[in-house]
Amino acid sequence: MKKRFVFLVVLILLMSACSRAPADLPAPTDVPPTNTPFPPQPTSTVTTVPPTATLTPTPSASPTPAYPPQGRGPDNFEAGVNPLTGLEVDDPQLLERRPILIKVENIPREHRPQWGLSLADIVYEYYTEFGATRFAALFYGNNADQVGPIRSGRFFDSNVIQMYKSIMVYGSAYVDVRTRFYNSDFANRLILETTTSCPAVCRADPNGQNLLVSNTAALMDYVRSRGIDNTRQNLDGMFFQLTPPQGGSETDQVYIRYSGAIYNRWDYDPATGRYLRFADAQNDINRSNEVYQQLTDRLTNEPVAAENVVALCVPHQYYVKNSESEVLEIIMDNQVPSYTGCDGEIYQGGTGPAYIARDGKIYKVIWKRAAKDSVLTLVNPDGSLFPFKPGQTWFEVIGASSSVEQQSDGAWRFTHRMVP
Repeated sequence: MKKRFVFLVVLILLMSACSRAPADLPAPTDVPPTNTPFPPQPTSTVTTVPPTATLTPTPSASPTPAYPPQGRGPDNFEAGVNPLTGLEVDDPQLLERRPILIKVENIPREHRPQWGLSLADIVYEYYTEFGATRFAALFYGNNADQVGPIRSGRFFDSNVIQMYKSIMVYGSAYVDVRTRFYNSDFANRLILETTTSCPAVCRADPNGQNLLVSNTAALMDYVRSRGIDNTRQNLDGMFFQLTPPQGGSETDQVYIRYSGAIYNRWDYDPATGRYLRFADAQNDINRSNEVYQQLTDRLTNEPVAAENVVALCVPHQYYVKNSESEVLEIIMDNQVPSYTGCDGEIYQGGTGPAYIARDGKIYKVIWKRAAKDSVLTLVNPDGSLFPFKPGQTWFEVIGASSSVEQQSDGAWRFTHRMVP
């Protein structure tokens, strides 16, 4: 604990030197709840999963030449086709449930690589506080024997739970976030660690780190024991085509910069038609010396990759901001009547500018969330649906005032900014 405290203090001092890049720290609001969660979930001794346990990931399906030329979606998906990837699944029974949203940490770096990210259908990365980001990973067409490290919830997670009608596994939350969660219509779909939650939600202890992880298959039994409605939900909304649309700009690299500590790069791999993720290997306070390391999945030992990488420009507002705490609202519905997007255009709440990279090209589109329980989709300026490539999608959520730059080498760079 003393070494970790020293490590956190050093990071605070480093990051405070740059006004544009707050510190690379776990959230100061990321603390155990002080009141009884809803529904009541005891928090005494927990069971630990041995780090040597045998893990058997469920492989993702892959697009084939037989993919329907007209595409799939946004509704009337064939039986056995995952509406979140546009792909047939190995086990159609998996689709007869709700998606599972699991909160996965991105820092500290010593906890990387994470478990299970390569098996998620959709991942949202978003800014939390003090320069940090976190992942909201959705599992539907695959199971993963171990997902984590699991961390706490944020206001933003409400958007994802509502859009995908999901169950959420997380670890604690800031008191006002907790209150909003417990007063919501998804309150009984929240899963926390308890004395009886293992093997669904357990402790793993590699190198003495005592991390929280989830087994998505075991979670189904735990959900059933809790009496949670886990019936299949309407997840219509996404449209998929294997053939890339006309237009777009050729690019083989996409950079996303959140702070002086958190930045990532996506490299297009023509051999697989996927984007490989490279993550920050060290702080870059002056933003002049980015050092990357390819991210792999500790569960599968496979590279973390996606068929689609989408930068979403979304309004951010401070809920709390002081020297000790930052709490943010990221507003993806019509609570914002209108705003200026990262492209300088005016948008109504529930829509905004987006940039999707697929097949070595990047396209400017519009993200759209028609209602709170509508799956996020992409449309062209004329309102017609823009096709995702069949497969996995990573959404990089950045501020409405973020900068968007096409570099001289053809790469695109997105720099997160919340206010003009």
